[in-house]
Amino acid sequence: MRRLMLITFFLALSFPAFAVQPDEVLQNPQLEQRARALSRELRCMVCQNQSIDDSDAPLARDLRILVRERLTAGDSDKQVLDFLVERYGQFVLLRPRFEWQTALLWLTPLVVLVLGAFGVISFVRRRNASATMSSDVAASSSLTPEEEAKLVRLAAGADRK
Repeated sequence: MRRLMLITFFLALSFPAFAVQPDEVLQNPQLEQRARALSRELRCMVCQNQSIDDSDAPLARDLRILVRERLTAGDSDKQVLDFLVERYGQFVLLRPRFEWQTALLWLTPLVVLVLGAFGVISFVRRRNASATMSSDVAASSSLTPEEEAKLVRLAAGADRK
């Protein structure tokens, strides 16, 4: 019985929770579908990593109602998004538009990837260069028998002191 309760609990958690209340739903199915699609593109200003479609915050509810009012007034999807961006800024969009103000946001991952690739290439080249240099030094630094004997004498003299 306990296992069944745990399974039921985890299954309930796995289903998406839609925060849209029945009184928000539009009668026109096409408009409601557009409203839901727009709601998935808009960020909840309270939760910040949820769309207003998923958020239970009062501000998210207000934004959902505002989207539906604009759609019933005859605005296109682009006009609704433009209105909200004008009112709240690019932050209201879950995927901000590529503009001068958001260029850093969009280009930073690419710059980090390129710098990382250059770093890896540089590391591999230095490693290969040092490996070939050390093998060249080892090959060219073989001592003559006289030099080895002198080295042994010097080392023995240093041990006495």
